[in-house]
Amino acid sequence: MEFVDHLALGLSTALQVENIFYCFIGVLLGTFIGVLPGLGPTATIAMLLPITYYLSPTASLIMLAGIYYGSQYGGSTTAILMNLPGEVSSSVTAIDGYQMARKGQAGKALAIAAIGSFVAGTFATFVIALAALPLSAVALSFGSTEYFALIVLGIVASTALAHGSVVRGMAMIVTGMLFGLVGADTDSGTFRYILGMIQLSDGLDTVAVALGIFGISEILRNLETSGSEGPVTTAKITSLMPSKEDLKESAGPIVRGSLLGAVMGVLPGGGSIISAFSSYALEKKLSKHPERFGHGAIAGVAAPESANNAGAQTSFIPMLTLGIPPNALMALMAGALMIQGITPGPNVVRDQPELFWGVIASMWIGNVMLVILNLPLVGLWVALLKIPYRMLLPAIVIFSTMGVYTVNNSAFDLYVLLLFGVLGYTFRKLGCEVAPFLIGFVLSGLLETHFRRALVFSGGDMMTFLDHPISAGILAVTALIILAVAVPAISRTRKEAFAESED
Repeated sequence: MEFVDHLALGLSTALQVENIFYCFIGVLLGTFIGVLPGLGPTATIAMLLPITYYLSPTASLIMLAGIYYGSQYGGSTTAILMNLPGEVSSSVTAIDGYQMARKGQAGKALAIAAIGSFVAGTFATFVIALAALPLSAVALSFGSTEYFALIVLGIVASTALAHGSVVRGMAMIVTGMLFGLVGADTDSGTFRYILGMIQLSDGLDTVAVALGIFGISEILRNLETSGSEGPVTTAKITSLMPSKEDLKESAGPIVRGSLLGAVMGVLPGGGSIISAFSSYALEKKLSKHPERFGHGAIAGVAAPESANNAGAQTSFIPMLTLGIPPNALMALMAGALMIQGITPGPNVVRDQPELFWGVIASMWIGNVMLVILNLPLVGLWVALLKIPYRMLLPAIVIFSTMGVYTVNNSAFDLYVLLLFGVLGYTFRKLGCEVAPFLIGFVLSGLLETHFRRALVFSGGDMMTFLDHPISAGILAVTALIILAVAVPAISRTRKEAFAESED
């Protein structure tokens, strides 16, 4: 009954007019940026962080969540029709989806993608609702030693399991942490690393840093490639109704993709991308006709589309219940909560039940909206690809600078935005992922707070992290992950897996 009461509370919150409106805006924007290659949900959410200052915490998180899982829907449309994935995770869908479109089965592929995404989204919503209370109850019993160990595990695992060099990823984590320490010391009030600039006494603004490192740097990188694509061709869409045989053939892949995506989304470094690639590989191994994959297998559309949507939604679990963002996008979500004065973690479930359960319920409502938006309006989304990127660029830059300035009415934040935009672009050119940088920046304050608090309670004894069984176990798992990635065979497999994802 308690579970039903919580869902009822969530639905009553999500069905408020304001929250329905922002849920719709979120999924609409998500579909839009999912269709357009180059921008992505992370940069878009970074650009919209300033708006969250003027919204309620529930409305802002509902909107940002809608952008994330909405982008998974939008990316599949152009991936199937044009072999032009708007999202990285949709590149898996393009493998068989585009081949189906070339055979005159574009409508069938789009329908199966929508059905798979909706089923997976609904399943993931219930997974979040079921897992929230047990995880929160466990987390509430954690002390500073356990939280410190958990944050270290999240940092290491998100780097080890994510794309790119592990060494470079860890270097980016440390670099982000160093920038996160700028400002006044939380205990003594002493200024650190402010370089004589009083504007840095409160630290670097999260919005300016996130928008610069993701949004501006992404714009600079896209300027190098914009206009280089050839003419776009669109497959003809006939019926959007799959046959009973198609539904039967897709049922298994949708279920397996939803399950795998739900699990992979919770893991640090997981989310929609790894879930999509893993589910495709699983279906190919389980299939009685693996030779069909790459030539228009319907399972090659159903499985990854289900997995990426489930993975996108269940990645909210560690951020909302434990306060540990598993990827950069969840770090932005955590930043949005911190802007509102809310610390992500188990206290959210206890102290902000309307926010927590309202966001969960809104995910199901958003998935219903996405089905309605995507299939009937396919022609509209495809037409958006005719907009030249050079026309979108000025609007994006103006919106970004206005948003950053209005947060604190500070011209200094514009210099921070420019600095981190150039810095992010430089990192990308050097082959360094910027996602670990943001995770380190956001988590640096929590890591330092729990580290120092644990040492205060133990009288400065570093062994306190090993004396507590839970923190010792978490640190042992962290050490095993580091050792596993260092093993040549595992390291080689990891590189091969990500190399395939880029083909």
